[in-house]
Amino acid sequence: MAKLTVYNIRVCAVVTIAAFSYGFGASVFVTSVGQPGFFEYYKLDPQSLHTADILSAINATFFAGCGIGALLQCWAADRVGRRGALAIAAAFSLVGSALVAGSVHIAMLSVMRVIQGIGLGMLLALVPLYLTEVAPPKHRGVLTGSTQFSTGIGYIICSFGSIGCYHATNRTLSWRLPLALACVGPLGLLIGLLFVPGDLENTTQEASKLTKCSESPRYLIWQGKREEAWDVLKRLHHDPANLSESDAGAEFTQIMRQVELDKEDKFTFLKMFQKPSWRRRSMLAMALLFAQQGSGVYGLVNFFPLSVSSLGLTGDVPLILYACLVTAATIAIAFAMWMVDRFGRRALLLTGFASVACVLFIAALLQWKYQGSSNKAGKEACIFSIFLFIVVFQCIDAPTFVWASEIFPTGIRAKGVSLALFSYFVGVVTFSTPAASALQTIKWGMIMIYAGFCVIFFIFTYLYIPETKGLPIEEIGALFGDSVAVHLTSDGDGIVEEKQNEFQIENSATVAGEKV
Repeated sequence: MAKLTVYNIRVCAVVTIAAFSYGFGASVFVTSVGQPGFFEYYKLDPQSLHTADILSAINATFFAGCGIGALLQCWAADRVGRRGALAIAAAFSLVGSALVAGSVHIAMLSVMRVIQGIGLGMLLALVPLYLTEVAPPKHRGVLTGSTQFSTGIGYIICSFGSIGCYHATNRTLSWRLPLALACVGPLGLLIGLLFVPGDLENTTQEASKLTKCSESPRYLIWQGKREEAWDVLKRLHHDPANLSESDAGAEFTQIMRQVELDKEDKFTFLKMFQKPSWRRRSMLAMALLFAQQGSGVYGLVNFFPLSVSSLGLTGDVPLILYACLVTAATIAIAFAMWMVDRFGRRALLLTGFASVACVLFIAALLQWKYQGSSNKAGKEACIFSIFLFIVVFQCIDAPTFVWASEIFPTGIRAKGVSLALFSYFVGVVTFSTPAASALQTIKWGMIMIYAGFCVIFFIFTYLYIPETKGLPIEEIGALFGDSVAVHLTSDGDGIVEEKQNEFQIENSATVAGEKV
């Protein structure tokens, strides 16, 4: 079976800068809202319902931009390749982030966040798409799951940086500097795509020099560039203990034959909803990513500083608690990444939806009991319940991105991921837009609604989501009724059909010899 190599990890580390960029860019507005200077500059009352409506609108338009970006990435990914699309998205994000940082009016800020969202939405969709196509089957969950881990790192750095900015004597700088720092991630990605350190396990001069970040081998085969794809696969899965490179050869053969089989179909959005097996995959991926947002994670996390303020905690305490919250979430993601390849996507999703529903019911009851009271222990319990929520939510977060990215054939994978991530951002807008107002009006009732959605989505996952753990992505189509050209052997070093033919030939030769 193909191993996880140093070069594979380095390439993935470069690409996940895109997810880091999204995490920083998405969270930077949350931390800016927590700065007094933000409200002073834009002349907003942080306690008014009018301000809550404005913040909800800006939040919604940003994620609407992300949804547009998620759809646009499939055009770029199929036209110029996964690597080229990442460069386009990074440039778009860089320009958008700079314009957000320079916004002088609340209306300008809202529009610029849309532009920034388009670039960041493209980036978030491209990361799992790329990682799925370069990862070995046994490690696909942890590599693709690193999308969310890198997003979490972006949240952490942004939140702790904003704490430092809170104490700046210049109140405008305290919220504008974090917005400007959102440019760093996209710029770093553009630089990283130009070169990546070679595979240090291979000590030859050619293999260890700085090279461009590899294009997806599956995209290259789809474009008929087989020699280039073979070179990429050898570098990605180079194993000094396997000089024959049989695992890379077997994967190359499987990809090539599956692509030849798949090319008999047309690859359009319309065809994705006409062909039953593709329609099922598209609908399930869209439903699962939408369901993820039904937990209310963006609504509860993005407005966490405001929720904490409503409990009577002021100053930099809401920002510190927010930083601790996203740190706890990112640590939990690391455990989820480890578990997704061991226990499976389906098992983690079922555990996640059930656990989140229970935690949200408890959180709602605590908010009902203690919000607005002077009970210190009760307020601490309310805060702890949100921390517990974000930890158990990671059982949902990582597997959804992994599952939705790996179930599509190469020809429609970019389109499938686009639809899934578009649905994801529709879910973000649907469930988080009313959060700021709802948390001030119906309060704990909104959390109870989120808990009810989780119960519904647990049932949905149990009935309709199949397990994909450990399967080569060319073989996942069988779960949905598609034909598989060839199958890899259990050790990943050969093709099952070829082994069977060799066995039949040997048997025939033996029988013929016995007759003679």
